[in-house]
Amino acid sequence: MPNYQEFKKISEKWKLLVAADVVAFSFFERKLQVLLVKRHKDPGAGKWALPGGFVTENESLEQAALRELGEETGLDKKLYLEQLYTFGDPKRDPRAHVISVAYLLLISDPMKLKLKAGTDAKEVAWFPVEELPELAFGDSHREILEYAWQRLKWKFTYTNVACNLLTPKFPLTALQRLYEAVYGRKIDKRNFRKKILSLDMVAPLEEYSQDMGRPAQLYRAATKKLLMYERVF
Repeated sequence: MPNYQEFKKISEKWKLLVAADVVAFSFFERKLQVLLVKRHKDPGAGKWALPGGFVTENESLEQAALRELGEETGLDKKLYLEQLYTFGDPKRDPRAHVISVAYLLLISDPMKLKLKAGTDAKEVAWFPVEELPELAFGDSHREILEYAWQRLKWKFTYTNVACNLLTPKFPLTALQRLYEAVYGRKIDKRNFRKKILSLDMVAPLEEYSQDMGRPAQLYRAATKKLLMYERVF
């Protein structure tokens, strides 16, 4: 183990940077959506990418993730944020060896958000996860996004985290459509309702939807705490 002076001399030659990238998911138009920004500068100018950027000397990883999210998309409210994974392929960024610490962000009511591109972002927009544009940084951002989607599937399988992607009041049909969008498959309506209600994941309200057609009873999340189950679906 080198002493401090030796280590300082060795590390001065390193070109190693740390970035914080955010995969922000939401659910609307019956599709799982991800928030992307169009880069203003190279590398990848004119292409879409995940919000994110370099961690500065005096901030934590989470602080960097939220700062970059705010600077590039205009979002300044902390929602459900979870550290996802660390990606360290030395060739993932053409500028230098960049280690990316990715975060998962869940947004429940995107229509109320005021998105605004800033810093090195030209535009900011939602895209269905199954209809992505060409992404910047080769396959590195697609790899992060696909891993985040897989992590979301796992969490839907054994936790109540799905409620973080819905508005405070929702019909069970909306919850079922969310599960179908995340899993990418149809779910039997009767079995879904029976399973969800047996888990005490949601609580019924004495309110009904005002949509056209037959009114549907509304529900809310039974708790804001993260609950673990043996299995949901």
